[in-house]
Amino acid sequence: MARIQLENITKKYKEKIAVDNLSLDIHDNEFFVLFGPAGAGKTTTLKVIAGIEFPQEGLVKIGGEIVNLIEPMYRNVSMVFENYALYPHLSVYDNIAFPLRSKRYKKDEDYIKNAVEKVIKMMNMHNVEGIYSRRPSQLSNGQRQRVAIGRCLVREPNVFLMDEPLAHLDAKLRHFMRGELKEMQSAFNTTTIYVTHDFMEAMSLADRIAVMNNGKIEQLGTSLQMYYTPINEFVARLFGEPEINIFPGELKNEGGKPALKTLGATLELEQDAAQAITSAGVTDLDIGLRGTDVSFSFSEQKAGALKGSVFTVEPIGNKVIMTVETDGTHIRIAAPNDTQANLDQTVYINFNMKNALYFNRSNQLFITRSGIENYR
Repeated sequence: MARIQLENITKKYKEKIAVDNLSLDIHDNEFFVLFGPAGAGKTTTLKVIAGIEFPQEGLVKIGGEIVNLIEPMYRNVSMVFENYALYPHLSVYDNIAFPLRSKRYKKDEDYIKNAVEKVIKMMNMHNVEGIYSRRPSQLSNGQRQRVAIGRCLVREPNVFLMDEPLAHLDAKLRHFMRGELKEMQSAFNTTTIYVTHDFMEAMSLADRIAVMNNGKIEQLGTSLQMYYTPINEFVARLFGEPEINIFPGELKNEGGKPALKTLGATLELEQDAAQAITSAGVTDLDIGLRGTDVSFSFSEQKAGALKGSVFTVEPIGNKVIMTVETDGTHIRIAAPNDTQANLDQTVYINFNMKNALYFNRSNQLFITRSGIENYR
């Protein structure tokens, strides 16, 4: 069993609180992702689980056993670091084989040879000329990172701990390795805790995600829950490309019907969303709309469209991120990749209010969205 439990963990560095009264229950054989911005406390949490750091308060349990005072070598965890941490004087073969030659996990050389070859193929490095005998200094950054991951995977620990292991890989290899890591974890039947600040990695890999900020958990849940029902504006901004549009609005009653005043216009609300907002007793709102829920045209084709002007155009291959300025607010749009637009060109935009997210402006907490029961 490799269930990981953190109970009220607090870790301080002098006066700086890195992890603040954090509690987590990570299930056996789960691929669990710690996600958040730099300085959120993700890596410190990983080090506390590994035993590299000891918390001032709280309990760390692995498989039901309290391990607070147990040294890392006795916790049966395997960790890969962002900065590789390879032995510069050893070959690739010996770096990967190193855990299997340690006094505690020693295996015979035939077993080691088979295990290293398996990992080299898994890391897609078997076609690199002379790979087994190369030293770390003779490898590219991507190859070093794959060797570091291979050293982590070569034995069968209770827990894999991964601290941004794909950070130094190129985009194509990162995409390939995301799928490989998920498949490896399933094949090894081992709990994996993965740290990243890349929302694509978090969403594609995780069974569950814990979003961290300032040493605390902002939200815990699945990828879909993070994207469609974020607990607050902070979480909503972390997921999606381009970043979600969030702008102020006010709930009004016009002719006995609720209406939304925003960006100099009046928008209709979906009935279930209007009822939830009214029940919450909130009138000052922040409205969240993702770039895929904003349509546009360069001529007025639909009554009620908001008029704006093109502020920036960013072609990024599979789409164009176009920013439109309307009523002093910048709205980001995920446009088709063949979109042609000039700066300051007039543009008309419409919102898909069925997918709008509503937040309480006073505390930035999520209130509701239309069809919310479909996302529970």
